[in-house]
Amino acid sequence: MLYAVTSMTALGLGLGLMLGLAARKFHVETPPVVDEIERILPGTNCGQCGYPGCRAGAEAVAEGAAPVTLCPPGGREVALQLAQITGADASGGAGLGGLEEAEPMVAFIFEDHCTGCTKCFKRCPTDAIVGANNQIHTVITDACIGCDACIEVCPTEAIIHRTKPRTLRNWYWENPDQVSGAGDMRKSA
Repeated sequence: MLYAVTSMTALGLGLGLMLGLAARKFHVETPPVVDEIERILPGTNCGQCGYPGCRAGAEAVAEGAAPVTLCPPGGREVALQLAQITGADASGGAGLGGLEEAEPMVAFIFEDHCTGCTKCFKRCPTDAIVGANNQIHTVITDACIGCDACIEVCPTEAIIHRTKPRTLRNWYWENPDQVSGAGDMRKSA
């Protein structure tokens, strides 16, 4: 018995030492811009961008393989910060093109259809759904990223997507050139 414990301990220490040395020898440095981009992204790893997590999305943005608008949950604010870091065109050109059409979406629960099965808030990656077993659930819109995870598992189809309501946190001024009639007023003045 003592021989088995001693041999397994020696084997574990030897393999652990080899793994530690291999990790140091084969370590690959990532560019600091990837870490900076990853700090800006929400960090929920929802996969809406098409990448397996926020780290992979940050690497793609740093390489230029993905646009700065890749994160739907982050919305306009995150896209503008990413454009500032990467140097993409922030005037609505190639870097932020199509951002205006993509409104941030959040989940909405029709409470009269909710049975309280708790399947939705078990799947929510940001804990945006509150409720308890056999009680009505509701969504905290500030925490919801609109990832479809709760919609897929709802057995009563009580959850839908709605556009995120405008608040002081997510409201922004429209570009004057895009507002109808703004260009005409300047020309006449």
